Amino acid sequence: MYVCSCFGVTEQQVKKHVEGGACTPRQIASACKAGTDCGSCVRRIQAILGRGACPRRDLVEQGGSVLSDLDEAA
Repeated sequence: MYVCSCFGVTEQQVKKHVEGGACTPRQIASACKAGTDCGSCVRRIQAILGRGACPRRDLVEQGGSVLSDLDEAA
């Protein structure tokens, strides 16, 4: 099922980016452009993000540093 009609992004693709560490609609947009044109898919993306655990959120809750992890990834 398509989440973003503008760029042909499917729900499976969004979930794959979430598994890769994307935790916000902005991070999804950076990964695949979904949500950057008309914006009608942003709520659906938020719903998908709300369903699963975010590794970075879990790290913050445990007192870890998200920024250092992002620097290492870059």
